[in-house]
Amino acid sequence: MPRLCNSFRAVLHLRTVLICWFVVLLFTHALALSPAISSEYPRWQWPTHQNAQVLRDFDKPAQKWNSGHRGVDLAADDATIRSPAAGKVVFAGKVVDRTVITIEHEDGRRSSFEPVAQPLKVGTAVKAGEKIAEIDPAISHCSQLCIHWGVREGTGKSAEYLNPLLFLGVEDPSVLLPIGEDFAA
Repeated sequence: MPRLCNSFRAVLHLRTVLICWFVVLLFTHALALSPAISSEYPRWQWPTHQNAQVLRDFDKPAQKWNSGHRGVDLAADDATIRSPAAGKVVFAGKVVDRTVITIEHEDGRRSSFEPVAQPLKVGTAVKAGEKIAEIDPAISHCSQLCIHWGVREGTGKSAEYLNPLLFLGVEDPSVLLPIGEDFAA
């Protein structure tokens, strides 16, 4: 009987060592990924007030042609809209029934805001936090004063919409982890 107990203890010890080794490996790998994640999504500023309430979340469609919500709706304390990062106004004009302003940031990504009034002119360079437009009070996009903010990466048909909250540090990028004991997905 004592022989069985010793074997059982050895198995438990080996199992504990393997679990500890796995946890250390997992955390080391996560720390190694942290700089890549933070450089992939630079820290921008809120276009409305700090820590604005998100009235409607980003909802990326499964396919580009499907419906979704390609941005976020942010509550606003006042009508001022500010550029979340430095860049240049590349579009300011009507899209259907509302005025939209688009800023191309230094990293090539584009932020678009709607509905706006009194946008800056195309070609205007802007700094992070600089006023770029006001919310158009004539268009009721939400049940309260709000702005729709979308972020795109790429151009034309290859453009991808990204969750703007990633750039504020509010949301983290999705990370898929393996499943099963053999780590097969």
